[in-house]
Amino acid sequence: MDDRFPGIRPRPSLWRRLDRSARLSFPATLTALLLLACALPLGIAGQAELQAAVAVICVFFWSTFRPASMPPPVVFLVGLLCDLLGYAPPGVGVLTLLLMHGMALRWRRFLVRQGFLVVWLAFSALACGAAALGWALTSLLTFRLLPPGPGMFQAALAIGMYPALAVPLAGAHQTLAEPEHA
Repeated sequence: MDDRFPGIRPRPSLWRRLDRSARLSFPATLTALLLLACALPLGIAGQAELQAAVAVICVFFWSTFRPASMPPPVVFLVGLLCDLLGYAPPGVGVLTLLLMHGMALRWRRFLVRQGFLVVWLAFSALACGAAALGWALTSLLTFRLLPPGPGMFQAALAIGMYPALAVPLAGAHQTLAEPEHA
């Protein structure tokens, strides 16, 4: 029966409720798993920037295309995980990701109707702003002016990685939206 019409509906089964919960929690769970994978001791140069770039990409993508699955409390927890796993002072990742989430929600109606290139350009601008904010907050909280190189590298890494992560995330988003076509 259609949800737009009032009436008596059967209670959803346990499997339907579990399926709905899994679909709703998938974006946050995937983001957390990617952050944990980036925190593994891989010996990669710029691993801290990689972790921040992955967090920014995931929060932007899911906040834009599936905002119900990435509400502010979840973004806060992702930012907290990023802060606990990363090298920045506590709170920098939380504030940066919450602002990224807010900007993605603000521009969501425009971005979902655009092609990939426009979304990528909008993400690029927001990634530069997020990296600059992270650099400024880290400099402020450590009481010294840090070199801007790591922040610029983080922005460039996020911009360059966005297409590589957006394609599988878009496939996952499509599968979540239409499970019968998976």
